[in-house]
Amino acid sequence: MTADHPATAPVPDPAEVAVVGRQLGRVPRAMCRIAHRCDCGLPDVVETWPRLADGSPFPTLFYLTCPRINAAVSRLESQGLMREMTARLAQDPELAAAYAGAYHDYLRRRDALEVLPGSPPPSAGGMPVRVKCLHVLVAHSLAAGPGVNPFGDEALALVGGWGDRGPCVTVGVPAAPAVGHRP
Repeated sequence: MTADHPATAPVPDPAEVAVVGRQLGRVPRAMCRIAHRCDCGLPDVVETWPRLADGSPFPTLFYLTCPRINAAVSRLESQGLMREMTARLAQDPELAAAYAGAYHDYLRRRDALEVLPGSPPPSAGGMPVRVKCLHVLVAHSLAAGPGVNPFGDEALALVGGWGDRGPCVTVGVPAAPAVGHRP
């Protein structure tokens, strides 16, 4: 456990940290726990601490780690899906309310680890007024389950089965040590 973790926080399994490091191509920072696993069994979303080791705020609670789903979500972003989703927020009050609910769910989960200062509190992914990062919204949907983040759910439906080809990285190969356990 590092000094900047709460005293009661569990330390992530070093083998899991190594897998996430292999997926990211770097040492994970602020990693708290595995929040979701791909159908292949490897982590695809980690939950991160609200602050980096140096104390800097890190409002991205859920972080996609699988390179396959990251690439698929990046393709959706490059096709302009975020602009289209943001435009729909202004036209559909029910969708806007559901997205605001996703924002409050996200904050509630992050605040359970640590409340970040700010009014309004710092968000991620553009919530609740726009769609800024589909990666964050997809990670939230995977971690929280279906029905919580409408745009994350939509993007997941478009991405399909990223784990169908098996593991995205080789497990069991020595990796660089995960110093500090922080994505």
